[in-house]
Amino acid sequence: MSREKNQSKKRYVLVGTGGRAEFFYKHLVTDFKETSELVGFCDINQTRLAYANELLQNRYGYKAVPLYLSNQFEEMIATEKPDVVIVTTVDRTHHHYIIRALELGCDVITEKPMTTDAEKCQEIIDAVNTTGKNVRVAFNYRYAPHNTKIRELIMNDTIGEVYSVHFEWALDTQHGADYFRRWHRDKANSGGLLVHKSTHHFDLVNFWLGTAPKTVYAAGGLRFYGRENAESRGVTEFYQRAHGSELAKADPFAIQLEENDHLKALYLDAEKDDGYQRDQSVFGDGINIEDTLAVTVTYQNKAVLTYSLNAYLPWEGYIVSFNGSKGRIEVRIREQSYINSGGDKADEGAIQDRSITVLPMFGSPYEVEVTEGEGGHGGGDPLLLRDLFDKPREDEFQRAASHVDGAMSILTGIAGNMSLQTGQAVQVDGLIDFQRRD
Repeated sequence: MSREKNQSKKRYVLVGTGGRAEFFYKHLVTDFKETSELVGFCDINQTRLAYANELLQNRYGYKAVPLYLSNQFEEMIATEKPDVVIVTTVDRTHHHYIIRALELGCDVITEKPMTTDAEKCQEIIDAVNTTGKNVRVAFNYRYAPHNTKIRELIMNDTIGEVYSVHFEWALDTQHGADYFRRWHRDKANSGGLLVHKSTHHFDLVNFWLGTAPKTVYAAGGLRFYGRENAESRGVTEFYQRAHGSELAKADPFAIQLEENDHLKALYLDAEKDDGYQRDQSVFGDGINIEDTLAVTVTYQNKAVLTYSLNAYLPWEGYIVSFNGSKGRIEVRIREQSYINSGGDKADEGAIQDRSITVLPMFGSPYEVEVTEGEGGHGGGDPLLLRDLFDKPREDEFQRAASHVDGAMSILTGIAGNMSLQTGQAVQVDGLIDFQRRD
């Protein structure tokens, strides 16, 4: 029998109870419990579903919710009657749950990236246009106070019209390596780092400049991780995964799931259901994503971006410079390294060091002060969650990201992947028809 809706609260279900899911459901059932109700979990893995319910009850003092396997997604919608579906599954399946949720009358909040290729992106656009329902993409970096401050400086004409941006993103040997242990190492699952990770960065440029990509050229490859690269550096001993391996005990790139109770329960104990191994060797076979990337983008407003991403560096963070008609802005952000689900969520993107310097064309340079808040990404995470789950507020910076924002961010990465294959620049216009209906 279907459940009656509580009209005083918005009803949510979540599909995909892996590492990213807890970020959403933790706050939904605590900070926003007066206006929100979690009414169901869905996942391919029964053990992981049960563990999510255990956390709900024992860690957050919430009631157990009904559990549904992935082939029962539509049954969950029919029975629990949610207003909103939160999608935190493997990237390649985002489009499936987004589209079906829209068709069944729900709005959607999806983890980034919205999807992994142009075909799936078009299907999502078609579904939004046909159903009239809403899709929100959880771009928490927009809400980080230092990133909002950059948008404010540019909006206020601090350096005039921005002509060029140089953006370097560094992933270290803890966080960066983690993409090569997990499902992300297969480009079919993640779209590679140009889509899975760089969607954050390309979205920031769109957000900062108030524009969209026009032409993309990319170069790069797998240079550090993978067995062949390790062999070229003289490595002779290899293992498939860390669990049960003596070799892995001396490998600084290995992750020991059994030493972290949360990772053990979330992944190691759940392997019996689907065979997924969270701790694969970063120097193993089967890795087909890049770890070294350079991208040049021309935007619709004629600004140009030079961008690089490296996933094996001794520091974590980014350096970005903006060159404009009235001067220059230089930004350096050093972030705390972390492993997904390996510790406190507030550690994700935590700021260790930060500087924003404005260099006027005919004036003295000065530092820009930014007040960071509590929570992950310099206090950006709580602001995102409030924007997603609380009553709508006016936002002069327009940080809320729609399906169009989600599409424009991944289209830079998708075009970059196409450029990697062809060696040619790719025109973003024409990859997606935003007016089409299915």
